[in-house]
Amino acid sequence: MNAPVVSIVTPVWNAAGTLEETVASVRTQTREDWEMLLIDDGSTDGSRALAERLAATDPRFRVLGWEDNRGPAAARNAGIRAARGRYLSFLDADDLWRPEKLEVQIGYMERTGAAFSFAALERIDVGGRVLGRIGAPARVDYARLLRGNVIPCQTAAFNRERYGAIEMPDLPRRQDYGLWLMLLKGGGEAHGIDEVLA
Repeated sequence: MNAPVVSIVTPVWNAAGTLEETVASVRTQTREDWEMLLIDDGSTDGSRALAERLAATDPRFRVLGWEDNRGPAAARNAGIRAARGRYLSFLDADDLWRPEKLEVQIGYMERTGAAFSFAALERIDVGGRVLGRIGAPARVDYARLLRGNVIPCQTAAFNRERYGAIEMPDLPRRQDYGLWLMLLKGGGEAHGIDEVLA
């Protein structure tokens, strides 16, 4: 199989109730040159078996993991290390993408040369009812990001060739915020796409 353009990293921990829908939102992407890494972080609810069953019919899915629970940073970093795509994105096992997410976002990055981007999202409840919208400012630099995280993890994507080998800090919470700060500390901006893609 040719190397994917986009690698999607999904930590999985006791997500049997949501994982199938999350995976379906990736299967229906209008852009198809991706791989999805499902990293089971010691689930005890059958998530690992479900992930393996969902991955069995499509070589773009890979399942990794271990028996003990090590936390989301360890799971995401295992996915980052295993990723083969130029662009890296994250999707938690209880989140969903719109079908056009990769086509719009990666297409924007390819056209503009943006190394880091994110998008707007809708918050929904378990029944799919919209609870609110989180918009995306057009540009975010390091100084702006220090005032608070405005980059939702499930909408972020960055070019690994531009940033090199980098992982999420092993923090109990807000590892994604730590990574965004690391990416922007050396300069540059994250480009916001104010369109709901997740």
